[in-house]
Amino acid sequence: MNQTASPCSGPISRRSFLSAGTLGVSGLGLADLMRLRANAAQASSLATDPDTSVIFVWLPGGPPHMEMYDMKPDAPVEYRGLYSPIRTNVSGADVCELMPRHAKIADRYNVIRSIAHTFADHGGGHKRFLTGRDPLEPTGFVNDFPMAGSIVAKERSHRRVGIPNYICGSSRGNTNVDAFSFGAAYLGASYTPFTFTGDPSDPKFTVKNISIDDSMATRLEDRVRLLGGLDQLRRNVDNSGMIASMDQFNADALDLLTSTRTRNAFDLSQEPQALKDRYGRHAWGQRALLARRLVEAGSSFVTVVMENAYVSPIRYPKYAVFNWDSHAVNGHIFEDALARLPVYDQAVTALIEDLYDRGLDKKVLLVVTGEFGRTPRVSYSVGTRSKVMQPGRDHWPQAMSVLVSGGGMRTGQLIGSTNSKGEHPQSRPLTPNDLWATVYRHLGIDYERSYIDNAGRPMPILPYGEPIAELL
Repeated sequence: MNQTASPCSGPISRRSFLSAGTLGVSGLGLADLMRLRANAAQASSLATDPDTSVIFVWLPGGPPHMEMYDMKPDAPVEYRGLYSPIRTNVSGADVCELMPRHAKIADRYNVIRSIAHTFADHGGGHKRFLTGRDPLEPTGFVNDFPMAGSIVAKERSHRRVGIPNYICGSSRGNTNVDAFSFGAAYLGASYTPFTFTGDPSDPKFTVKNISIDDSMATRLEDRVRLLGGLDQLRRNVDNSGMIASMDQFNADALDLLTSTRTRNAFDLSQEPQALKDRYGRHAWGQRALLARRLVEAGSSFVTVVMENAYVSPIRYPKYAVFNWDSHAVNGHIFEDALARLPVYDQAVTALIEDLYDRGLDKKVLLVVTGEFGRTPRVSYSVGTRSKVMQPGRDHWPQAMSVLVSGGGMRTGQLIGSTNSKGEHPQSRPLTPNDLWATVYRHLGIDYERSYIDNAGRPMPILPYGEPIAELL
């Protein structure tokens, strides 16, 4: 059954950022985010933070591990699929023939083949993987616990470097954090990401709420002066602390509105044309390039959603699958892979090479994954769009492949293995929690720390899990 996320209703309406006698920026992008964050931010020492960050590439729907990083050419025909593995520059680390760029740089990344969990529904799988906890409800996409990116935003809420600490690049118009289970749960909405949407390769691509024109700047300056006088009177009688909180919101919002660092980070026109070509002139490639710019500018956690490959100049044929949910009823898995994997291959390898070429391979940890793998045994069904019998694979959390690169790790490794049919871990069984423990360690976050949930109970950042020793 096709269980994709509900379509997003789109961003909330944007208003003028000057309203009701207070200074603000409108929309979820900065206004609510910075206001809530100002009200909720904890004091913490910036000096203790390592200069590290994470790019998290999310492949919603569940990428097929046996068509990508864990191929089984000797398995029975009903398991092994259509494509053949090719050798890489690391002995034994074969990848799919549709990913030749991966084959050339396998020494710069690791593939973990033995992460597994037990939640086969998309909603349950998203929540299990992204939060490090078994969800209270095994379906649906609204988080019971905070997504890892929200934990990072909370832990680094004191950082003010002129750019949001937690950013997400997603599909066109999709600012709904619940679409992919990116919600912050009991941490509160202030720790959800600043989201940009759309296709950065489109000449009309814009990012909302990061700049103002000259005429608005003049009005803003006048309003700040006026509010300064009025607020001085209000501060004298305020005993609740709300004025101080709003002052911080105003300062943060103003910083981001007028920040050249933020505007420059989102300005792809500063990148050489040859590098844009290397990433690929499509949404996935240019979104990945933006992610590199954002972490280089100081953002701590940048999520890149690679969902629909059929954007920009790439057509959407009848056999295609919108995201990575390659059930036979959704699309022809092998025909879809023929179009999808080269786009993915180009974007991800360009990002890896760019991080290394710019000396960011120690600062930036790259993680590429979906919520689960696909069934090892191929199934067949009549496609909803194609109207013909076609092959596919269903949900399979018992085995999946995760790519990790950078972070100062040892690379060129295969970590763990699955059995001969790709059904379950055979060696070095791991969970998503072990991956997140590795991520938190890279960021200098104590994952044994606890936060209080809505019921007043202490909740550790991770209930269990250990950093993956092979990566350290």
